[in-house]
Amino acid sequence: MKVAILGTRGIPNHYGGFERLAEYLSAGLVKKGHDVYVYSSHNHYYQESTWNDVQIVHCYDPEYKLGSAGQFIYDLNCIRDARQKGFDVILMLGYTSSSVWGAFYPKESGIVFNMDGMEWKRKKYSVAVKKFLSFAEKLAVRFSDYIIADSLIVKSYLESKYSITTRYIAYGAEIFTNEEENVLKEYGVSKQQYYLCMARMVPENNVEIILDGFTVSRSPFHFLVIGDTINKFGTYLKNKFAADKRIIFAGGIYDTRICHSLRMFCHLYFHGHSAGGTNPSLLEAMSSRALIAAHDNAFNKTILGDDALYFSHSKSITSIIENAKRGCSEMTMISNNLNKVKDQFNWNKIVEQYENVMLQCCNGTVKERNLLISK
Repeated sequence: MKVAILGTRGIPNHYGGFERLAEYLSAGLVKKGHDVYVYSSHNHYYQESTWNDVQIVHCYDPEYKLGSAGQFIYDLNCIRDARQKGFDVILMLGYTSSSVWGAFYPKESGIVFNMDGMEWKRKKYSVAVKKFLSFAEKLAVRFSDYIIADSLIVKSYLESKYSITTRYIAYGAEIFTNEEENVLKEYGVSKQQYYLCMARMVPENNVEIILDGFTVSRSPFHFLVIGDTINKFGTYLKNKFAADKRIIFAGGIYDTRICHSLRMFCHLYFHGHSAGGTNPSLLEAMSSRALIAAHDNAFNKTILGDDALYFSHSKSITSIIENAKRGCSEMTMISNNLNKVKDQFNWNKIVEQYENVMLQCCNGTVKERNLLISK
C-alpha cells in the first residue's frame, strides 16, 4: 500500500500533536511493509529525503512570509504533488486549510480525514474565521471517503451533525522509563518542587487562568511553562507575569527525553486545554506518571475520568495548589492513568487501526464520497 500523510509541518516533530502522530504512524506503517510518504515544509529543520525509512517530500511553504494564509498555499502545493505520485491512500491531518482544495484531490486515491477537534469553537478565532472553519469542516466531510475522530465526543458530534459514520481511533502515547533527574538543573527546578504546564500559548489552553491562580497562591515552588512565546498571546503572558519570579517561561522543548523527565518529576502537571479532541500532551503526561490537574471539560473527563484534579477558574487553581497532596489516592490516579495508556492509547494498537481503515479504503469497502447532510 502506498500512503501519503498530509496536513503537518513535517517530521521529525518540531511543532505539535499531528506531527507526533505522523511520526509514529508513518514509521509504524513502514514496519508493516507499506510505502509511506510524509509531506513537510520546505524550510523544516530536517532536510533529508528519508527518516526511519519514511519518504519525506518537501513542498514550498510560504507561511513564514504570509502568516496563516500561507498554510493554504502549502496545502495546495502538497496536494498538487500528491496528484502525480499515485497514492492508494491519502491521510489528511486536519481540515482547516486543506478541505477548500477538495476538488483537486486525486480521484484514484482514497481520502481519509482525521478531523481533529471542533476548530470553530476555539477562542482565538474571530466570528468570520469561525464561520469559515465551520464551512471547511463541511467540505472535509464532503470530500472524504473515511472520517476519523480521535475523540468520542468529536465522533458523536460529527455523526449527529452530518448523519455519517465515523471511525474512532484514539491518539497514542509511548510509555517512558528513561527519566533523568539531572535534566531539572538546566531549568532551575528540583524534584517535586515545581509545577508544570506544556501548551501552545493560545487562549483556549487556559495558561493565563492557571498562572493567575498560581500567582496568588502561597506556594514556594516554581512554575515551569513550556511552549513557544513568540506569538502575540505568548508575549502578553510573559509581560503580564514577569513580576512573579517563581514563573519560568522556558520556551518550546521538543526533546522527548527532556519533556518526559520534566513531567515525571513535577509536583503537579496542569493541563488547561479546553478545545479539540484527545490532546497528545495529556496522554504524554499520563504516560510520564504525572499527577494531573485538568481543565473541567468533557474532552478531558472522557480521558481522565476520576483520575485527575479539576479546575474551571483561577480560584480553583489556587485551591488545588495549596491543598493538593501526593497520598495514596493521588498515587492511584497516576497508576490508573498509566494503565489507560497501556491498554487504550498505545501506538501499536493505533497504527493497526489506521492500517485497517486504509486497507478498507484500498479494497473499496466504502468508495463513495460521504454525502454532506447537515442537520
